Amino acid sequence: MTESSTTDPSTTLAASSDAPDVRGIANPERMRLRVRFTKSGKIRFISHRDLARLMERAFRKLGLPVAYTEGFSPRPKFSFGLALSVGHESEAEYLDVELATKVDLDGLAARLTAALPEGLSVTGFAIMQPGANSLQQAIACCGWRIELLGAPLDEARAAVATVLAALELPLERERKGKTTVVNVRPAILELEVMGPTDHGVELAAVLATMEISLRPSELVRVLGEARRNADGLRADGAEANEVTEGRVRRTHQWTINDGQRIEPISSSPLSMPHTTACAR
Repeated sequence: MTESSTTDPSTTLAASSDAPDVRGIANPERMRLRVRFTKSGKIRFISHRDLARLMERAFRKLGLPVAYTEGFSPRPKFSFGLALSVGHESEAEYLDVELATKVDLDGLAARLTAALPEGLSVTGFAIMQPGANSLQQAIACCGWRIELLGAPLDEARAAVATVLAALELPLERERKGKTTVVNVRPAILELEVMGPTDHGVELAAVLATMEISLRPSELVRVLGEARRNADGLRADGAEANEVTEGRVRRTHQWTINDGQRIEPISSSPLSMPHTTACAR
């Protein structure tokens, strides 16, 4: 991550009818950036499409020369990381953007933040190296803080223990009108109870995003099923309430390098006990 202007940019040029085909040849005049930003507060309710429009407007407001695709309907060369569900917050969202020319990067994070609405804040950026994988290809797992509603602290701990002890966790999924059952246990890389909140219990989780993946809402379903199977009745004889998700916040998106978790624009690896499960 940097605020300096040391570059090694790479991109491709589209060929025109009267020019040689130079697609795949690095264009030294262009620059590819990876931007990290947060999303919190009321802005968490906007759609992904609206988020893209806000980012495009911020780049345009600063006069940054965003490159566009060619063809009948040119689009800005923006590529976001893994989709974030509407209503969820994040401390680690990413955007890849291609600029048509090199620009001065001094103070870019602060300038972009000032051009964005409240709740969106740019916290860093890096110049992408030639051949770097896209965010969709690179992200292997995500860190989450998930508020669990409807379960007392002791029952939440029991449900987490049941889930972690399980060899298989079948989960029904419906895709394109077809229902399938998937064992999602390999997708739960880490899971622990952090403590009570004002309205429920906060969990910390690391969930895989490749091969067998798991969303926070699905994890809550799995925990609810584990709780019902363990004890359908509370100690006072009342039927257990359904558990639901409260506040959900993404804390990290990680790639894997030599068996270690690496943030997409960080050079600081973290210990990676679940290398195989979180690798592509």
